[in-house]
Amino acid sequence: MRDMHCHILPGVDDGSSNLRYSLAMLNAAKAAGITSIVCTPHCRDPYFNYDKMEDAFTRLQAAAPDFNFTMGFEVNHYKLMKLGVDQWAPYLGFEGTGEFLLELEDSCTADSFRDYDHTIYQLQSMGYSVIIAHPERYEAIRKDVSWAQHLVDLGCKLQCSADFINGGRLGNSKHTAKKLFKMGLYSYIASDAHRIEHYDLFAKAVEHYSKYLRP
Repeated sequence: MRDMHCHILPGVDDGSSNLRYSLAMLNAAKAAGITSIVCTPHCRDPYFNYDKMEDAFTRLQAAAPDFNFTMGFEVNHYKLMKLGVDQWAPYLGFEGTGEFLLELEDSCTADSFRDYDHTIYQLQSMGYSVIIAHPERYEAIRKDVSWAQHLVDLGCKLQCSADFINGGRLGNSKHTAKKLFKMGLYSYIASDAHRIEHYDLFAKAVEHYSKYLRP
């Protein structure tokens, strides 16, 4: 079972603070049934340092050589606009899969989708399969879930972060997540793990909600 969004890399963002903790997170991931992990550190201010993140990935791989890690990023839309889609997207997709994990702004509105749609089309024209990170957190979607359907209609896949089980990091995403599951709009459940205990939430979310995932 693949976990395609987590913050297990040591010392690069608001996830694991050091290699020892990363290995403890890995043990928790294995206990939750995870057999492969895409490492997706934040590509947003103030965390993003590409070289530092690649170095952290190398250190984690060396410390756990028998586990299947691949490299990716959780790419914030605003940060991607600052960097430049054409210049940076080729470095930020998932290693070897053609997938691209895009994070929208938590406070987005319906008007924000004009810019989001343009970026999504750009990424798709570059050959990427666009995955939208945790849509249950976004203000526009919490107000009107048809925006989530709109993203699926554009050809995006939606990824739920397992902490919705406890209300989510913003404390208000559980109701929206359950709606999107019942509508059959999610393609993935990910741990989005920043701490060891997030893997328990992942196991619970998979147990109770994986039946609603899109095939």
